Amino acid sequence: MKKKCDVEKIKTIVRQYPGVTRKAPIEDVFEQLVPNGIGKQLPNYGDDSAVIPSGDGFLLLSADGMMTNLLINEPYAAAKASIMVCVNDIYSMGGRPMAMVNVLACNDKIMRKEITRGLKKGCEKLQVPMVGGHLHPDTPTPSLSLATLGFAKKVMRSHTALEGQNIVVSVDLDGRPGCKTVMSWDANSGKTSDQLQQRLNVLPEIAEKSLVTTCKDISNAGLLGTIAIMMENSGMGAVINLDNIPKPRGIDFEKWVICFQSYGFILSVDPKLTPSVLSLFQKVNVAASVVGQVKDTHHVVINNGSEQAMLFDFNKDRITGISKPN
Repeated sequence: MKKKCDVEKIKTIVRQYPGVTRKAPIEDVFEQLVPNGIGKQLPNYGDDSAVIPSGDGFLLLSADGMMTNLLINEPYAAAKASIMVCVNDIYSMGGRPMAMVNVLACNDKIMRKEITRGLKKGCEKLQVPMVGGHLHPDTPTPSLSLATLGFAKKVMRSHTALEGQNIVVSVDLDGRPGCKTVMSWDANSGKTSDQLQQRLNVLPEIAEKSLVTTCKDISNAGLLGTIAIMMENSGMGAVINLDNIPKPRGIDFEKWVICFQSYGFILSVDPKLTPSVLSLFQKVNVAASVVGQVKDTHHVVINNGSEQAMLFDFNKDRITGISKPN
């Protein structure tokens, strides 16, 4: 008989996890810089990429940076992961990446070589070109940031979840623990570029078939943290059944729900369209399951079938502090 997880323990782990708590300053930056009325981009309420109407679709523009301690401790792995992080941001919105640029600061020749080796490997594996960048060769603290340009025929957003929709988790269970510096799950290593492209292309296919309009990739906030952020962005709540979350063998559930995923996405799906969405993921050997429902509340509740706990109450709690206007 499967052992029930401790919902109060899960609640504490998620709420205290640095991948969740470190997002608190985003609200202040967002309020100062994003709603400025300049440009023709669509309003952004937590999207993984900016959305700019262009021709018969949308340009997607995203940026990301590696944590300093990860870059110092594991420069090759961090650089390779940086490509994956940015690529996932584009695919999660229904797009396909076109090109990337980087800003690298590093005064150590050996470390710089490892970082560029990782960048090259990531680009080759995920089939996206690095077309330019900028180097600071004399800074005392290393850093690496990337920007990615993509294009989508139809977009999926972060803030459009609706009451009554199913919350679908899609993850690749065929992997292994990733970087040692952060809690992560590597489902990319050991797969060919064709296999990776096949999995990722499910996202724009879903968008182009108008099956889903709301999606986020599982960030460093982990699986449950990412679901909660989607609900916060959407001004909604959710009930999540922890027993329905797909999980690989050999990793504790408490660690699994806070893992950064090399391939992992959260989608909010109309119940009538859910079977079609699940089928598309399953065809490329990705586990996909309905783990909960969107509720017209500001409460994210987790349960194990018999016990439940309030994970976040957005009447008083904040993660990013970003939510679409009522």
